[in-house]
Amino acid sequence: QVQLVESGGGLVQAGGSLRLSCSASGMASSFDVMSWYQQAPGKQRELVAMVNRGGSTNYADSVRGRFTISRDNAKNTVYLQMNSLKPEDSAVYYCRALKYGLVYWGKGTQVTVSS
Repeated sequence: QVQLVESGGGLVQAGGSLRLSCSASGMASSFDVMSWYQQAPGKQRELVAMVNRGGSTNYADSVRGRFTISRDNAKNTVYLQMNSLKPEDSAVYYCRALKYGLVYWGKGTQVTVSS
């Protein structure tokens, strides 16, 4: 059974940094695509950043230049380095993984940025 477990969320002041991690288990090989999504209260879940197995990345305009996604295929782990955080970045951050056309989600980690 595939499980994704996020960690690294917390409370930080505006301008600060956090590093999120998502560790996947139950999959013998690396995922095709790993992504981070955010969901703020009352809003839809939105893509923040994605990285494929080869390392190609894509970012939402709102985070480009501030956030960096990376992955360790050997560990089936994806990271999100978040710098210059803003109050509007506050949300639950979810890890998503895609393999063989199947989508897997983690349970999320809360990020709160105070002004």
